[in-house]
Amino acid sequence: MFKRHFETIHRYAQQRLGPGLADEIAAETFTVAFDRREGYDTRHLDARPWLLGIATNLMNRHWRTERRRLKAYGAAGRSLLAGPDGADSLASPDVDPEIMAALRELTREDRETLLLMAWAELSYEEIADALGIPVGTVRSRIFRARQHMRELLNVHPLHPTIAKENNHG
Repeated sequence: MFKRHFETIHRYAQQRLGPGLADEIAAETFTVAFDRREGYDTRHLDARPWLLGIATNLMNRHWRTERRRLKAYGAAGRSLLAGPDGADSLASPDVDPEIMAALRELTREDRETLLLMAWAELSYEEIADALGIPVGTVRSRIFRARQHMRELLNVHPLHPTIAKENNHG
């Protein structure tokens, strides 16, 4: 399980908290998972959502660090995975400073849910498993986070009639 999922857990933690805490969170995630292995629901064939849930809970302890990091990156216009010398890693998403600032404005719960979908690429059901919440709550949080992000970024989704006019006009 460690070999199969360590990189995913580490990458997600690094995106959320930076390289320094990513090592700690990833290692602690597998320590907690090992300690709680008896409680793992074996009906779930993929342990990734369970592990990301553990990592998310551990990261909640570091929410102040994350908030400061989002603020700093938003102000500096750097991506989340920029190294200490400012050079981005190859895996680094090029995150716009405005997006970083908007993420900072979301509630912790909405931000966690949105980032599990966007950065960890979990489905609604997997996010529900990871956070121990109903799928309906995940859907509500994603909807609310997207709506808030659109408002903050002044982005309006294309309506079918506008898209049609743009394609034929």
